[in-house]
Amino acid sequence: MRPPLESLRILEACVSTASFVRAAERLCLTPAAVSLRIRTLEAELGQPLFVRAGRRVVPTAAAAQLAARIREALDGIAGALDEFQAATPPLRLTAPPTFASRWLALRLARYPSAGGSSIEVDVSADIRDPSAFDVAIRTGRGGWDGLEEYPLAPVEVTPMLAPGLLGMRTLDRPGALADFELLPHPDWQAWFRGAECEPPALRFVAVEYPTHELDANAAVAGVGVALLSPLLFRPLLEKGLLIAPFPYVLSGPAWHFALMRADDVRLAPRQFCAWLCEQAEQSITPLAEYGQ
Repeated sequence: MRPPLESLRILEACVSTASFVRAAERLCLTPAAVSLRIRTLEAELGQPLFVRAGRRVVPTAAAAQLAARIREALDGIAGALDEFQAATPPLRLTAPPTFASRWLALRLARYPSAGGSSIEVDVSADIRDPSAFDVAIRTGRGGWDGLEEYPLAPVEVTPMLAPGLLGMRTLDRPGALADFELLPHPDWQAWFRGAECEPPALRFVAVEYPTHELDANAAVAGVGVALLSPLLFRPLLEKGLLIAPFPYVLSGPAWHFALMRADDVRLAPRQFCAWLCEQAEQSITPLAEYGQ
């Protein structure tokens, strides 16, 4: 019967540090546990491994030679694992630019990547090409053919504006937004109806920005009132760069989804999608009124 690998690892640590105490510190064990394991190993091997001289322990010649061979084996295992991890392809993730920069980038560094595999983020991959990604984050109502869907959070929007744009005026009712220029967004009419306000005659900024990130930047600059996502732009509210004058938030019917190919049997994409769901659940909190 051969001794356990853990016992051999403890032997190597004791020889290389020339101390049971230092070996215990290296291995996060107690000196008593190390001493007991060495005594057990000596019994299993049928010969002493250390000569005790007072408080000092000196490895026998045979133990020193065995420890050297154990170190070679442990180094070989570590090298094999490094090679394996280096050969593991990165997880290819695609996400819309605003979602990637405002939500995903803040969390990716915390992902406990199994096996040391890396993650490559692409904001341009087309989900119609199944070979272009392992996990995709997209917005819609679901029903993508050939893809397994993980709902993350509903798409939510509420008006936001820079405090300087408000000036001395007050926004005590949704209809008062008619006094401001609005940044174009397809959901303005739906937001007014949800806020139980008949949409007034609205004035829109002449420029229609192609991304919500640019809408947010324009709102911070005081260009107009933007319809923005509390999930993505809450930091701007917390810093006081924008205010959300109304508690009503238009939610859905579209959702943010994590998607993976239905025929992908690998564990890594599925684990990553599950982790995204956990992160989304933690980041959804009721919108407080970031006041006027």
